[in-house]
Amino acid sequence: MRGKKNIIAVLVVVFCAAAVFAGYYWYQAEQRPASYESSNFAMGTYIQQTVYGKNAQTAAQSALSQITQLENRISWRIDSSDVARLNEAAGTDWISIDPKTASLLSVSLDVAEKSNGAYDPTILPVSSLWDFGGENQHVPAASEIQEFIPYVDFQNLRINEEDSAASLKQHFMAVDLGGIGKGAACDDAVEAYRGAGADYGIIAVGGSVGVYGSKADGSPWRIVIRDPATQDDSAGSMGQIELNSGFISTSGTYEKTFTQNGVTYHHLLNPKTGYPENNGLVSVTVQADNGALSDVLSTACFVLGREKGEKLLAEYGAEGIFIDSANKVYATNGLKDTFQITSKNYTLAD
Repeated sequence: MRGKKNIIAVLVVVFCAAAVFAGYYWYQAEQRPASYESSNFAMGTYIQQTVYGKNAQTAAQSALSQITQLENRISWRIDSSDVARLNEAAGTDWISIDPKTASLLSVSLDVAEKSNGAYDPTILPVSSLWDFGGENQHVPAASEIQEFIPYVDFQNLRINEEDSAASLKQHFMAVDLGGIGKGAACDDAVEAYRGAGADYGIIAVGGSVGVYGSKADGSPWRIVIRDPATQDDSAGSMGQIELNSGFISTSGTYEKTFTQNGVTYHHLLNPKTGYPENNGLVSVTVQADNGALSDVLSTACFVLGREKGEKLLAEYGAEGIFIDSANKVYATNGLKDTFQITSKNYTLAD
């Protein structure tokens, strides 16, 4: 009889323990916010989203809608876009544009001025000759570049934000906002997360990443930096940045390339020469509070080179990581404690 009582007592303890553990994991599951993941294609690249909270799906869908609208406003390939209409009107008169387009053009123009043209939103007359990523990518004849390089001149782009208007002074001039668009898309996505009431989330648009809100466990987001020695998007990383908020964009020689006569060419053109910049850098990553700014600064800093690039970052209160062809990595002071190299192939320079 005593044996049966002992068995019953043990079973009661086991049952209670199981109930406690079941209740604990149910509680943990209830505390863990719902998540929604999506993968889409827009702006010529893949868009990856992971959003958390009861409104996660609505937030992600709203973000994608905002990005599509952005593309329809600023893509020079879409005939009805603000930028396409601006290019069509080059050398004639001012045109009315969306206030958001005017704002992006102003940011582009500001960086162009402060970088002394290392980034130039009017690069299209020359970049279109190369056709990176297109069906006819090739090295243009030197005579072609010399013919069109005079039309690459940010000083002839005029913006009136107050009236939401813009103009290009000369015929044959043309704007391409590809160097700022993906970061701007991250800005719009984060704003969509906020508007939809998401708890927190992260979005990657090509080489630009934006994060919103604090993770449930309070840990920082870990953003990997792609290994620039690889050509495969699924390849490994060379390091990571811990990020509590903000945006990160990377410009690298691996992004859009082609090989002709045994020579590989990348899409990061120097606006003053019309040719891919060859200053020893292979990748520049910029962290900023604004996605559009992080994107355009990564391009400008790549063309400027490390020393001038670091000075430009300081003007905007941004931080950066510069990787050269010798696998040396240079990080600005603000990233010393949050950036970590994870590949043995790279070393942090003093």
